[in-house]
Parts: sequence; structure tokens; C-alpha cells
Amino acid sequence: MTGRVGTGSLTPGRFAAKVPPAGLLLVCIAFIALNMRGPFVAVAPVVGRMQSDLGFSSVELGLLTGIPVLCFSLASPLASLAGRRFGAEFAVMLTLLGVLAGVVIRSLDGGMAVMLGTVLIGLAITIGNISVPLIIRRDFPAKRQGTAMGIYTAALNIGSFLTSVATAPLAELLGWRLALASSGILAVAAVVLWMAAVGGRGALVPAAVGASAGKPKSRKAGSVWITTGLTIGFAGQAFSYYGITAWLPSFLSDELGMTAAEAGAGSSLFQILAIVGGLGVPLAARFASTTAIAVTLGALWLSVPVGLLLLPELWWLWSSFGGVAQGGGITVIFLAVIRYARDQASAGRMSAVVQGVGYCFAALSPTVVGYVHSVTGSWTVPLLVILGSVLAFVLCTTLSVSRVARQR
Repeated sequence: MTGRVGTGSLTPGRFAAKVPPAGLLLVCIAFIALNMRGPFVAVAPVVGRMQSDLGFSSVELGLLTGIPVLCFSLASPLASLAGRRFGAEFAVMLTLLGVLAGVVIRSLDGGMAVMLGTVLIGLAITIGNISVPLIIRRDFPAKRQGTAMGIYTAALNIGSFLTSVATAPLAELLGWRLALASSGILAVAAVVLWMAAVGGRGALVPAAVGASAGKPKSRKAGSVWITTGLTIGFAGQAFSYYGITAWLPSFLSDELGMTAAEAGAGSSLFQILAIVGGLGVPLAARFASTTAIAVTLGALWLSVPVGLLLLPELWWLWSSFGGVAQGGGITVIFLAVIRYARDQASAGRMSAVVQGVGYCFAALSPTVVGYVHSVTGSWTVPLLVILGSVLAFVLCTTLSVSRVARQR
């Protein structure tokens, strides 16, 4: 497969003519990704203020972060369909405009507006979850797809980190509504860049993906097994990530006596070092096989539950290893999907299955881990549950990517 970057196929606007298409597209991908996690992560730093103003119950507050993840799961098939019916360029614009509208509506007065805006954010990001990897598959040559995917996954985590850091101080100055709405600035910047890259017509006019010319390609041998393996691997990765994200601060507070502020700051290692994993995978791929990379990431992931069980005082080390693993893990899985799929349509369908099922488990993770902790009264069994999900990621991802590598 040959990508389109550098061939002039992006129909660039006036600004794009001054910038190499590949460079501009990478910048666009980074800015798009900045908008695809931050808007719902932003709720956590101001949850107390929101509860005070809106009178939300704990369940309703939980929905503010849970609804987007549920959308990632339930709306993935519709997102894949949107990409095929409207074209990837228009689908990305739907993502950005949907996020912008969602953060604005969520900042209006009233609990109903907050919930409606949250749903809109979740639906918009779901479209981007499917569309951006497809653009990377289509518009970059195989040797550069790893770099593009690494930038994409790194930017996802940068967006989460920046939003988490900035929201609380902004809320002190402007109030929580304007603090949440401020993330829309990144969406506006991404809209401008995207229109510069693909042109106004490409961004704003739907263009359905036509059927491939010639004889339809037959299904690759073992495709069902590879799709199943990547789906289980992604589910294990997502369950582990959201479980650790939700409960690591509580673990540090209970087991090591940290204050809430110290535990929150400590757990940020797990988030920010994902950047190293996302960018490190394409670099490592120059010297090692994808299978070896998957095994290495699996070992780093396993260190989190095992390390916290056996040597919790070294939490900073396990959080760092886990951060690298979770950023690299999602990169490896997405790369396997876009490299294995026979065409854009099948890549979209495969991605919808992998992400749809995977994010279903992600949505359940904080509740399941929290329930097990409340029943057992300790962190041993919850960490064993996460150990099981990490093992699912390690085994299924490694087997799947090794099979993908053999069939390329």
C-alpha cells in the first residue's frame, strides 16, 4: 500500500501550499488528537464545584466521565458508517465541530445541558476514534504510518494531561463553566488547521467513499482470529487503563498514606509517560520486530499490578512503566489494524469491532474494580482483576501482531 502524502491528493488550501503536506497533516493529526480525550477528562478537577452548583448525585457525576466511554463502545459502528458515507475528511470535521458544540453546551446553565453536551462530546470523539487511524492508513506510506500513529496516540495523552493541569486553575479564575468551555479553543485551532490541509470543500462537503475498482479483494486467511485477538487485546488494554486511572490515587492514599493532592500528582506519571510509549513504538520498530515490541510492552504492563502487589513503595516505577506500556500498547494495536485490513472499508469495520468491544469493557472497569474493592475491603483482589486483564492484552496482542507480521 502506498500513501498519498506528498502526491497532492489532499487538495490543500492556500496555507497548505506553504507547508509540506506530510508535515501539515502530522500537525493536524496532533491537534485533532488533543481534542479527543481532554474534554471529558476536564470534568475531574472541577467535579466538586459542579456538584455544588448542579446538585448532582455521585451517579450523575460518574456519568460525566462514563458517558463518553460508553459512546466509544456503542456508537463505533455508526462512526464507521459515517466515515464511509461522508468521507474521512468530513468525518473529522464532524468530530471537531461536535466537540466544540459539546463543550459549549456543557458549559450552559442547567444539568440537562451538561448531560446533553457530554453525550455530544462522546459521539463526536467516537467518530474521530475511527476516522483518524483510517486517514493515517490512507495518506501515509507504510514506513511512516508508525510515526503518524505514535504522534496521534502521544497527542491523545498530552491533551488529557494539559486539560487536567489547566482546568482547576482556570476554574479558580473564571468559574468551572468557562474553565470547561476553554477546551474549545483547541477545537477551533484544529478546525482551522484541518480546513487548511484538506480545503474548505473537503472539510465541509460530504464525499462518500466509493467502491474499490476491479474485483473485490477476498478476505485474508485467519482474519476472524486476528480480529478477535486484537479485540480481546484492546479490551484488556482498555480495562486495565481505565481501572488504573480511576483507582490508582485511592490505592496510593490507602496503602502509602498520601494526601489526595500527592496521590493525584503521583498518578499523573501513568498518564504523561504514555507519550514515551506512543512515540517510542515507531522508533523501536526500526530495530525490533512488532512481536518483540508487543512482548516488551506486555512485560511493562504486567509490572503495574504485580509491582503494586509486591512492592507498593516503588509505585513511581510501576506507574512509569505502565504509562509507557499503555501509550505503546494502543499504538501497536491500531497499527496492526490499519496494516492488516485489505482496504479502507474493511479497516473501518475492523476498527469499529475492536474499539466497540474494547471500550465496552473500559466503561465497566472503574465500577467493577471499585465494587471488588468495596466487597473485599483490600486492594489485593482488584489488582488481581487488573492482572487478568493485562494478561489478556499481553497474550492476545502478541499472538495477533505476530500473525499480522507473517501475512504482510
